[in-house]
Amino acid sequence: MKFGSLAISTVAFAAGLATALPATSALAQSAEQFFPALVFRTGAYAPNGAPWADGYVDYLKLTNARGGINGVKVSFEECETAYATDRGVECYERLKNKNGGATVFQPLSTGITFALTEKAPVDKIPLITAGYGLSEAADGGVFRWNFPITGVHWASADLQVQYIAQREGGFDRLKGKKITLLYHDSPYGKEAIPVLEARAAMHGFTFNAIPVTHPGVEQKSAWLQIRQNRPDYVLLWGWGVMNPTALKEAQATGFSREKIIGHWPSGGEPDIGDLGASAKGYSAVVLQPAAAQDSKVVEEILSKVYAKGEGTGPKESVGQMLYMRGVVSAMIGVEGARRAQDRFGKGKVMTGEQVRWGLENLALDQSALDALGFAGVLRPIHTSCVDHMGGAWGRVQTWDGTKWVPSGTWFEADEQLLKPMIRKAADKYAASKKIERRSPQSCQD
Repeated sequence: MKFGSLAISTVAFAAGLATALPATSALAQSAEQFFPALVFRTGAYAPNGAPWADGYVDYLKLTNARGGINGVKVSFEECETAYATDRGVECYERLKNKNGGATVFQPLSTGITFALTEKAPVDKIPLITAGYGLSEAADGGVFRWNFPITGVHWASADLQVQYIAQREGGFDRLKGKKITLLYHDSPYGKEAIPVLEARAAMHGFTFNAIPVTHPGVEQKSAWLQIRQNRPDYVLLWGWGVMNPTALKEAQATGFSREKIIGHWPSGGEPDIGDLGASAKGYSAVVLQPAAAQDSKVVEEILSKVYAKGEGTGPKESVGQMLYMRGVVSAMIGVEGARRAQDRFGKGKVMTGEQVRWGLENLALDQSALDALGFAGVLRPIHTSCVDHMGGAWGRVQTWDGTKWVPSGTWFEADEQLLKPMIRKAADKYAASKKIERRSPQSCQD
């Protein structure tokens, strides 16, 4: 396994003060908030995992450059999963009790999330799955330790259909259309199906789903089906090499790239591969954030981290979509710890259980996000005991031949559609695991 670490130096006490204080007090002053980082910089999905990891680590470095979390510095340690579930679990077990205990875990894998969902409540460590994981985990009444903040896969699928409806002139124009889902044959890819089936029943379009086996380099039979069925749109739910392969196969079969719509795991720079101008017109509806090279937080990372030679990855990737997902994921964890300090003591290291409360009580309005440098990057995030998602917004970004260009129009996932689905799936999970749904009193406590 490959590990990286950041050693954070503590400001030295004056000699007289150091001798006057007991050793335990000095140790307390040097305590840090520990953020383990499950990453995949190797393996088939490394081109997608590396920029996320770079953004995650760079934001933790920026947090220290800003003075920490109310003075508490942060530390981290990477553990390489190669996007494999068994290695993700091994990393979790290796790091969960290290350096005073993990603040949060962010698996960056739906498969690893599935595996850790039953471990986190036992160890009292929250899981942040920003934009992925179990969609029903948005229901905090059942999933007390899972936080799919900023959105779930079901929200992504809903936003894709909303975008198609906008292009066609309204939901009523979807009747009789053909929409095909080309998906990574994994727990992640299958997450899109329930929402698309529900939308098809609501609006009268024909829905077809075609799986692609890991890692996604063999798609000829899938595109033969697409050529025969002649859908109006193809929704691309790929990951890693599957995405540029899909765009190349579409080009080879004459399927218009303007009719292929991805979502955030299919909307990064690596997903274009070497197509460049040949992919011009391809769009992805991405849960926040999109690419944000001109944002204030990127400007600050460049000036306070990269200008000092402390950047984690290549400078040219700073601000790209996958990098920004790492930045936002780290920010959510940091702000969860900061919110916890409001209740349990400012300037103190928070336990995983305390940070769980902080994540459940996030109140990041637009002014707070703007102050953190996320103006134009994120919409407000407000979580609660029962809502662990905190809102699900997204927007379209289109490849212009050289880069992703985000639109200024935001879409919000349809709560009337998703909430009943989430509640039903969460209740089913609770029944299978013999979990009692939280009471209103439990939420207050």
